[in-house]
Amino acid sequence: MHFSKTYARLLLTLPPELRENAIQYRQLKRLINQIVTELSSLGLSPALLQELISPLPAAPTDVDDRTDQVSLADSESDTSEVLPSDIEEWFKTSGFPKVVYELSGSSTNILPQLRLWVSVPEPKHREENSSSKPLELESDDEEVVESKDCFDHGQEGVTHTLLWSLQQMQLSGAPNLQAITSGALSHVTGRTQEVVVPLIHDTEFFHNLSTALSSVSTHLTTIHAEFRSTIQELSRTIGDSAQPASVTSRASFHPHSRLTSHAGMIRTPNRESNKSDLFSWREIFQLYVEAEVFESVGEQTRGELTVEESEKRLKNFAERATQRGLGDSKKFKLKQSRQALETFLGLNLFILNVKKYSHANSEAVRKILKKHTKRTSLPLPGLTSEPDALSPQLTALFAQMHTTTLPRTMVQAIGETLLPIIPHLDDYSCLICTSIAFKPIRLNCGHLFCVRCLVKMQKRGQGDCPMCRAPVVLTANRSNVDWALLNFMQDWFPVEAKEKLEANEKEAAEEQMRELGLDPDKPCVIM
Repeated sequence: MHFSKTYARLLLTLPPELRENAIQYRQLKRLINQIVTELSSLGLSPALLQELISPLPAAPTDVDDRTDQVSLADSESDTSEVLPSDIEEWFKTSGFPKVVYELSGSSTNILPQLRLWVSVPEPKHREENSSSKPLELESDDEEVVESKDCFDHGQEGVTHTLLWSLQQMQLSGAPNLQAITSGALSHVTGRTQEVVVPLIHDTEFFHNLSTALSSVSTHLTTIHAEFRSTIQELSRTIGDSAQPASVTSRASFHPHSRLTSHAGMIRTPNRESNKSDLFSWREIFQLYVEAEVFESVGEQTRGELTVEESEKRLKNFAERATQRGLGDSKKFKLKQSRQALETFLGLNLFILNVKKYSHANSEAVRKILKKHTKRTSLPLPGLTSEPDALSPQLTALFAQMHTTTLPRTMVQAIGETLLPIIPHLDDYSCLICTSIAFKPIRLNCGHLFCVRCLVKMQKRGQGDCPMCRAPVVLTANRSNVDWALLNFMQDWFPVEAKEKLEANEKEAAEEQMRELGLDPDKPCVIM
């Protein structure tokens, strides 16, 4: 299927605010057809341009008085330009004029033009009296032919120069460039003329493309600002609906302190409050992190995912959340939580649409520039050669195409603003047993472990820290309890902390039985 149809179908799947600000691919294609028509009217068909066009040679150092630069945009101008010896030699031996495609102006006003060198026949007649500006010719005697002789179309017997013919072609659509140059080549006299031909429809093409890219960039900036505002509001909503035990159960929550508490006597009752959806939100965010919807953190697949893969993973995340009953009244106790979940899913779907939109626009620009080069045979500097050869105008134009970074910025905003609202259990786990490090012991080296793992290390006589090998394990005691972190875990992870305490107590009781010679796995026998 042609890209034009694929692109149109893709835009139909996007929201109206994105679809209306996309690159108008078909309109740019029509302008390319007009460029081809304009070049053909000059006698420069794509096949002929392929034979004539070449990169611009290096600037010369010596001045050659036989070269004149004439701009069709200004018939009054008479500027002398230096003709490199290699161009003149090439012209004499090849039988064709030299043509160079250039882009001047700025990124917002690119002015394409053709610069060509052609042979100009010597005029047979000239008049001495004329008020027009004279045109310099090659002559040791400083002979000049006044422009009246060269531009007087009605004067009988006058042989018109190429300069006159080109200007008549520009003004009145007289003989095309191919016919003019063909006639001129049969009268090579050694005098070479440089001509600059501005391309009207090519200028319109780049103007429309630059305007479209600027509009896309402005729209994406607005989208990003609105996204940041929405995610800030969502973070406040989730924060209010996922409050810890110290807020929802203030009467029963008592922080511990080394001055008033004994670490071995701490108990954590289950304080799951009816006023908080903390546990449901933690489960949702855990599923979201595991889904890796937009970026993978695996060693083999690390990096940004494709649009297709992101769409697939977002769908799987929604299915897993539904299967666990997240979002209904059984899991979510607060109405605002259910609304916040819908907003969260909507933000991820919007990121996916922006990702589609950005990639589609970038591909549309790449395709239209490639089509421009193929249809017109006008090589864009740096597009068909090394990227380092990009002209300043194209470099600035392509800078507006870097819209694919916005989806990644949005994903980072979720990871930096939204997900940290709910503390993640893995951030507070023991590095030895990998479960929550409740009753955390911070060694003198600064590393943190749960009390049960350190007690077992001390019993085995292992005195070095598992992380840095510092000899600090055997010297650890109850003064190494991190009371602030203990209160934080009891506040945000009351269920997990209770489960860890019960598991520690069970394991300690089994060890004591084995030390007494009893097997905890066998039933009790009373003699």
